[in-house]
Amino acid sequence: MKAESEGARAVPISFKGRGAAHNPQGRFERQARESFDDGWTNAGDEAAAPRTEVTLIRARSIISRNDSPDIPFTQSINPYQGCEHGCIYCYARPSHAYLGLSPGLDFETKLFAKANAAALLRAELSRPGYRCEVISIGANTDPYQPIERKHGITRAVLEVLAECNHPLGIITKSALIERDLDLLAPMAKKGLVHVFVSIGTLERELMRKLEPRTTAPERRLEVLRALSGAGVPCGVLVAPIIPFLNDRDLETVLEHAAAQGAQMAGYQILRLPYELKDLFKDWLQRHYPLKAGHIMSQIRQMRGGRENDPRFGARMRGEGIFAELQEQRFCLACARFGLNRDGRNHRLDTTHFLPPAGTGQLNLF
Repeated sequence: MKAESEGARAVPISFKGRGAAHNPQGRFERQARESFDDGWTNAGDEAAAPRTEVTLIRARSIISRNDSPDIPFTQSINPYQGCEHGCIYCYARPSHAYLGLSPGLDFETKLFAKANAAALLRAELSRPGYRCEVISIGANTDPYQPIERKHGITRAVLEVLAECNHPLGIITKSALIERDLDLLAPMAKKGLVHVFVSIGTLERELMRKLEPRTTAPERRLEVLRALSGAGVPCGVLVAPIIPFLNDRDLETVLEHAAAQGAQMAGYQILRLPYELKDLFKDWLQRHYPLKAGHIMSQIRQMRGGRENDPRFGARMRGEGIFAELQEQRFCLACARFGLNRDGRNHRLDTTHFLPPAGTGQLNLF
């Protein structure tokens, strides 16, 4: 990365394999910092690409709960904080500000692995007052991001859920989920699991800019085929839809996903909460400067004149002509390709749940 300057101010330049180009301060920081060229850096010097750092932590709790009316689950587990996939649009980026870190490069390079996740889950499921409801894995950060290969925390969580016959849903962009088919396939036979694979575009060049460390789109289609072949109900999540960038791919993604065995489908319009607004606009200027103004104008039209609308209902779908057009296209394409025909595919069985073995709980009957 060659150093450039605009006056004294450093201009962010893309790093290979990273979505963000710099570390803007989080919204809770009291002091502002700004990079500048002090004259000591030679124009020919290459800045070192940021390396991934993983910190093992002992979390205090593992199941997160929500009562949001536009989210189809009330419980979720995120084995990791931060995500190496580096998706520039990720709505979870602002959560790194709570850790005193930047939602920019820090979010995709300074990661935290919850080493005691499985033990915490076992203790939670053993509580006498625990009420079994579907747990979503990967609602915030991808449970199968690259560091899962080494740490295996998602695998450990699945083993506990499988032991207890606990229903779960998974959202991922990674082919690593195929490793766990030995757990998922038997659970699927009991109506305990479904999986959504997120595919926003089949255009490899665009995907590499949007999602630099994710599995290639054609490989994700193979994941759908593997899941379907193993009897695991699966679907495709077309997200996020970004106007004038990947919105044209909606029908193509749905068609190819259905051909590989997907039974369900969903979509989301791009969300830009908190610091993510500036990160995404910086990304547009670096990669699509001629489209940047047009894209942001359309986003504001979908968000009531703002760059983000946090209202329940509107935040996922948007409003206005463009948002209505996406919904119509999605519904027509699903009908055409046979997706979302059977609502029962979305309902998982909570009646088989048993507390973990050796917890001292007695069965009611």
